[in-house]
Amino acid sequence: MSDFSQNQSTITSFHILQQHNTHLRKQIRLHSKWNKAVLIIPCLASEFTDPNNLPVFENILKHLKDVSYLSQIIFGLDQASEEEAFQLKELITERRIKNYLIQWNNGPGFNSIYDQLNNAGFNLHEPGKGKNMFLSFGIAIALGAKSVALLDADIKSFKRYQLDRLLYPVVALNYDFSKAYYARIMDSMLYGRVKRLLLDPLLLSLKRKFSESREDKVLRLIDFLLGFNYQLSGEVAFHVDLLKKMRFATNWGVEIFTLIEVYRKASSPAQVMFSKEPFDHKHQQVSSEDQGKGLNRMAIDIVATLMNALVIEEGLEITDTFFRDLAITYQAVAENQLKKYSDDASFNNLMHDREDEERMVKDVFRNSILRAGEMLTAPYRMTEKFLRLVNSYDEFRPYLENGLADTILSVESKTQQSIFETPQTASWERVSNKLPHIYFDLIEVVEKEKQRFS
Repeated sequence: MSDFSQNQSTITSFHILQQHNTHLRKQIRLHSKWNKAVLIIPCLASEFTDPNNLPVFENILKHLKDVSYLSQIIFGLDQASEEEAFQLKELITERRIKNYLIQWNNGPGFNSIYDQLNNAGFNLHEPGKGKNMFLSFGIAIALGAKSVALLDADIKSFKRYQLDRLLYPVVALNYDFSKAYYARIMDSMLYGRVKRLLLDPLLLSLKRKFSESREDKVLRLIDFLLGFNYQLSGEVAFHVDLLKKMRFATNWGVEIFTLIEVYRKASSPAQVMFSKEPFDHKHQQVSSEDQGKGLNRMAIDIVATLMNALVIEEGLEITDTFFRDLAITYQAVAENQLKKYSDDASFNNLMHDREDEERMVKDVFRNSILRAGEMLTAPYRMTEKFLRLVNSYDEFRPYLENGLADTILSVESKTQQSIFETPQTASWERVSNKLPHIYFDLIEVVEKEKQRFS
């Protein structure tokens, strides 16, 4: 059967079966009259101040110029001075883009909103994409959006019809979530290394492990994640009813955490083929010196986010031995998957450095599983160490009898566990319950910022 099968029980797949798609735009334009659509583009100042990045950003603006069905385009601008914010405004106006909003996160207006959220106990101190897009979602809700799309600012091969495809299921067909998928190819080489060489083999390894023990609850989540062709794409769309209930990770695990939230809270998720042609983003570099940067950091965050969800939400019990066994199984599965990609590259006359990717599996991605395991099992190791210490000294035994040791263990374990929980936002549903006037405050800041950049 050609590639239009629907073999996922919970996920609808939208395929490109013919390139002509002007009907999508007409339908979205019609439905957007009562299903208000907002687009969010999180970006850094470097997206347009760096000469190497500027052509990519300008191409996105060029293709957004004639999109008439969007009621608002929100540019969530991070790490920018006021001069750089005005530079962004000039780029947008040069392209004659209407109905835009510059969410200048470093400015006094939106900083006051962050202060209000932090003072209310919503921890948004850590900068990053998660914090940026969380506030953008709140603005979109305050503006009355019914459908909200998110695009990365580093898409090198963006075309306007890709946005049509992403939004169509949510705006015109009432799906509550839509996620893009595509082939990551550049210069006749396969990319998407984290998805191909880490995430899929890890999920397959977990499925193998839990199929033996018949952990149905865990398997259902794993099967759901495997049902997406590209789990780590940053191009997504939400119906506002789902968006209000969503939490978002603030580290590199944001995409996988979003899918886990969708699994728990969405009723009709979809994935959309974004492009038949190769699709290109910027690529993260592998650092041999610093394990806390680039692809290394991304891999650790993704593994820790996934496993933390299985521990907290699905009741998975983990130990050091669990992660060591998982790393061994992962490497075997990854090497098998790698051969398939190598053969597929040969079939398509693409270049493929199999030895380099084998080294990446062994030296980067396998170690990311072990490192995430160390982070997540730290509370258990501390507890065991404390018990061994207490039990080895007779003078400590009275404390065991009066319950003091249990109290110390409880505090110690909770303290250690909090360090390694996935950094995440609250939902806007929870925020608005605690701060009933937050949407009015957002609108007030939006109006002031529009005057600033008018």
